[in-house]
Amino acid sequence: MSPVNMMNLPPSPWVARFAPLAKEGEVLDLACGTGRHSRLLAGLGHPVLALDRKPEALAALAGAGIATMEYDLEDGSPWPFEAGRFAAIVVTNYLYRPLFAHLAASLRPDGILIYETFAQGNQIYGKPSNPDFLLAPGELLALAAHGGLQVLAYEDGHVERPHPAQVQRLCAAGPAYAKTEARLDHIVVRNEP
Repeated sequence: MSPVNMMNLPPSPWVARFAPLAKEGEVLDLACGTGRHSRLLAGLGHPVLALDRKPEALAALAGAGIATMEYDLEDGSPWPFEAGRFAAIVVTNYLYRPLFAHLAASLRPDGILIYETFAQGNQIYGKPSNPDFLLAPGELLALAAHGGLQVLAYEDGHVERPHPAQVQRLCAAGPAYAKTEARLDHIVVRNEP
């Protein structure tokens, strides 16, 4: 298997599917990496704050609706955001469990959290294989419930693209988000005569 070029990856289909559910307002792309989701969200009209600890990842992102912030979330520094700030928070391929309560608190009451990362079972595909970086069965669901979020969608299983992996995916919303606005079929293609 050839390595995946992270610079050329399109947005995650999970993030692309649920990003349109975000209300107007600022979005946090946490551990943004190359910025594929920052660009998607800015393209949807959101002001985006792209956060990563690697300055080289952030260098090419600033501008066109994207502000950048270099910050190490794991060095013991305090969580840098106030409660209720973000209309949405997106996290992919990153897991640092002490942040979950902060993520939920930093969402607006009508905000959404879109989360996708590796799960137990991924060890057979390579990295990450350390249990510290793999979600246990149902862990995202439990974390959403603990944070007072309502689950809009959840998956736990195997994917083939962009490379074989075991993942969990969650889209959850704050308590003021009306579930009637969570149009889950907004990207379904219909074959009509």
